[in-house]
Amino acid sequence: MGLTDTAATSPTWFLTHCGHIGLRENEVHVWLVRMDDADLPVESCEQFLASEEHERASRFKFAADRTRYIVGHGAFRLVLASYLKINPLDLQFSFGPNGKPKLAVTPAKDELEFNLSHSHEVALIAVTLRRQIGVDVEFIKKDFQWPEVAERFFAPGEVTKLRALPQEHQLRAFFTCWTRKEAYIKAKGEGLSIPLQNFEVSFCPGEPAALLGCKSEPKEATRWSLAEIEAGPDYAASVAVEGHGWQLKCRRWPHESNLPQSRK
Repeated sequence: MGLTDTAATSPTWFLTHCGHIGLRENEVHVWLVRMDDADLPVESCEQFLASEEHERASRFKFAADRTRYIVGHGAFRLVLASYLKINPLDLQFSFGPNGKPKLAVTPAKDELEFNLSHSHEVALIAVTLRRQIGVDVEFIKKDFQWPEVAERFFAPGEVTKLRALPQEHQLRAFFTCWTRKEAYIKAKGEGLSIPLQNFEVSFCPGEPAALLGCKSEPKEATRWSLAEIEAGPDYAASVAVEGHGWQLKCRRWPHESNLPQSRK
């Protein structure tokens, strides 16, 4: 089933049908959705979107962006519904002060924790039980001018480490750092009210993913664990999870799966 240790990298993506999926107390599941597959089930995904999601999809100017939104959010609903054993249309969400979604009305609303991230042609869905969780994926733009962004948003120690790396490693290291920081603040649910300069993460090649320190809350480094997610050669991705001792399972969301029928 793709079971790995918390600190493992390069997990194997296993193709899994969305039926009723079990989730153990010590597991973290991360689903990869590739939105550049030729056989995207756009119509199947679209039928499970809520009215506000349909409205937002209709506002996209370009068809490709509209398709990515529909598939990403449709897959998100189907995956969560498979854990809760309910119809995807029955999912209702509430939102925290900084926009982090939570389940509003389900029997397991206090147990299932989740997060969604998407960039370019990839979406990641992270799910666990009774642990805060955040996931982030970023498309690595080859011409991205990272030094100015790093100087503005990263901790001084991180900037120093980035500049000390060989030039051919700097761009990927920047995006690795960015996704680990984003995953952490998404897990916390506090958005950019947590200054990115306030904490440091690991990101150098071969270095295990970790929260190294936090100025305002020194104990945070022992409270959280991070893992690198392999989302493709042109992407950097990370997951941040509250606590330790969890096991990571990675799954590909199946485009040819036996999708359930929408309830009219």
